[in-house]
Amino acid sequence: MSADGTWSIGELAEQAGTTVKTVRYYSELGLLPEAARSAGGHRRYGAGALDRLRLIRSLRGLDLPVAEVGRLLDREDALGEALEGAVAGRLRELGSAMARLRWREASLRLLRDCPAEERADRLRLIGALDSPPSTAPVARFLRRVLPPRLPARLVASIMDAAVPAPPDDPAPAQVLAFARLHALATDAAGAVSVCRPVANTPEGTCRPAVLYDGLAEAFALAAPDVRADRAPTGGEALDCFVAAHAAMRSARDTPEFRRRLSRYLDEVAHPRIDRFWQLTAEAAATAEPTFGALDDWLRAALARDVAEAAR
Repeated sequence: MSADGTWSIGELAEQAGTTVKTVRYYSELGLLPEAARSAGGHRRYGAGALDRLRLIRSLRGLDLPVAEVGRLLDREDALGEALEGAVAGRLRELGSAMARLRWREASLRLLRDCPAEERADRLRLIGALDSPPSTAPVARFLRRVLPPRLPARLVASIMDAAVPAPPDDPAPAQVLAFARLHALATDAAGAVSVCRPVANTPEGTCRPAVLYDGLAEAFALAAPDVRADRAPTGGEALDCFVAAHAAMRSARDTPEFRRRLSRYLDEVAHPRIDRFWQLTAEAAATAEPTFGALDDWLRAALARDVAEAAR
């Protein structure tokens, strides 16, 4: 530092452990104001320039954009508060970037480890998928399957429970499941439009909200048995399941109703819906049963109940 308390650009760069080019770059951006010019027209920097330069380098070391660094320096009197918001935003960006990289890594591992004859098909599947994938196509597919005029609260709760959220760190098998789920959901040629579980029946007016409220209760009751892999059987969960279907149709739970209901549910079953639930389970990779698994268990319990009643 000279006798007048200023630094030359070279002195400042040396003290900060950086290059003259870097100091000049920050100066030209207005991040590091010069205090004066020498008689020869060279930049001179004030006593506070060294601390400011170190701060700039620290902020840039966090990979904050130059514009963000400038905003933080302008708020030096409240730097701590401003820095907290900037760091939080950068952490969100890094989290998103890391999730994208993990999805790409899992996709590459999926291609590397699969049999050669399957590689082209898997490449086509994952090539149509974002990293991480959007859940919008899956939600739209499920919404088309649900009955019309279902209350918004029920639609929201079903979507929350049924549409799997992409994990930040997926396994290759999950990437494949999401890719297949996306392909199923976006295949217009295979769209499901006749498989709604509340189609018109002879019992009378359909009330889908009544059905789905009842199914939510029945699924909650059946969940422990499904998690424990117990065989489908009668009981409170089955009674609640049948009651939901009966209430939807303003009918009574009788042996005849159960027989007709079992036959009806077999008739409206659709392989694409079964595939949907299988893929959502693989994508979620959790022990928690899907609505499809719970419905299958209850339908099997109903079929067993009907068969035993016929003996």
